[in-house]
Amino acid sequence: MMKRDSLKGSRKHSNRLAIHMTIALVLAVVVGTLLIFFREYLIAQGKEPLWEQINRLFFVDISTEVNGIGIFYILGQLFINALQLIIIPMVFSSIAIAMCHISDTKKLGRLSGKTLLGFLTTSVFALVAAGTVGYTVYKLGLFNVALEGSTNVEVATGQNPLMVIVDTVPNNIFNVLTNNGRVLAVVFLAVVTGLCINAGGEDIKVLKNILLDVNKIINIFLNFVILKFSPIAVFILITRTFAVYGIEHLKPALVYVLTTCGTALAYLIIAYPLYVFLATGLNPFVFMKKIAKVALLGFSANSSAAALSLNERTTVGELGVDKDIAAFILPLGMTVNMNGTAITQVIATIFIAASSGYSLELKNIIVIAVLALIASVGTPAAPGASAIILFSVLNSMGYNNPATIIAYSLIIAINRPVDMVTTSLNVTGDAATAVVVAASEGSLDKEVYYS
Repeated sequence: MMKRDSLKGSRKHSNRLAIHMTIALVLAVVVGTLLIFFREYLIAQGKEPLWEQINRLFFVDISTEVNGIGIFYILGQLFINALQLIIIPMVFSSIAIAMCHISDTKKLGRLSGKTLLGFLTTSVFALVAAGTVGYTVYKLGLFNVALEGSTNVEVATGQNPLMVIVDTVPNNIFNVLTNNGRVLAVVFLAVVTGLCINAGGEDIKVLKNILLDVNKIINIFLNFVILKFSPIAVFILITRTFAVYGIEHLKPALVYVLTTCGTALAYLIIAYPLYVFLATGLNPFVFMKKIAKVALLGFSANSSAAALSLNERTTVGELGVDKDIAAFILPLGMTVNMNGTAITQVIATIFIAASSGYSLELKNIIVIAVLALIASVGTPAAPGASAIILFSVLNSMGYNNPATIIAYSLIIAINRPVDMVTTSLNVTGDAATAVVVAASEGSLDKEVYYS
């Protein structure tokens, strides 16, 4: 009886949060669209200085603009920072505790195998979709856009994508635990720590209890932040995105933006529900309805890491996934399962190559897809990280003439809306894999799933 009441209370809070976030999204789109038209009107009337004043007051990035106030930037960044603040302790404690509870090494190996197989399966289909769409658009000649006047930005330094394998095992614990960009290494440390605690049994109690207490503190903090501030943050973040990344950023390469966002949205709406249904037999519409708010938060914050806490809460509390399984799969998926990022890498590379004068064949697309898959693994779950990975793919393909740098600069200038959509894809894919693996292990509560 108490469990049923708890489920009802949890579902009530979740439904209220989903409604509030949806309202915030609609309002943000309306206000953001009005801001775009208002901005264009002021510029057309020769009142651009007035818009600059509005921009400095509300929207400017104060980390790069000394004279700005940036009210929306400050509020949005405070929310994102609050969520990213506990990424490392949450990932480390949750995975370590999960390893403590999995005493059966065969089960751990089985879970790992199923998880990686799920990630690989969805990634391969995502890359096939991206390669097919990107190559088709290229053959139609729609990627041959004029790149004059592209925004000049600092070019990222590329590295061999295989370095992600080396970086998985850190050589300094403290460097890893103080860097949100090394989540894959944190996962490795957490797994090792949890297994060692497990093997030590009753001889290791203090550290296990500390991890449990840390996990409880994190849950209390996250419940407060998410329930109280998520809808406000969604409104602020999306409204600012519309105001900052206006029409002039989308005009030069509108085809690229529409191609990438369209492919990612189609994959999100079709592939993941189909994956859940075929692998588990569960109603996919229930999954999509419940995971929608997680995708929305990922979209707004443009960060898988920022959505991790809500994703874990939703996957366990509403989709019925066993807590230990979710604690293992979701943080791992945050860096390994980057389907949206991989789609972006493939289409962006095709776009840059085409607009820079390179000729592409089907074999080139296959190589690009493989490189994108490798490079996307270990991509930091933070805004803008995919741009650095993209440069690695371009270098590996040998696309390095002056026109490539211009096209790459253009991608960075317009990629914010694309990143937001693909982040939604990433977080939804993590939850889908968690549901599939939990169902295959008999660790999915169908009563919770259908409640």
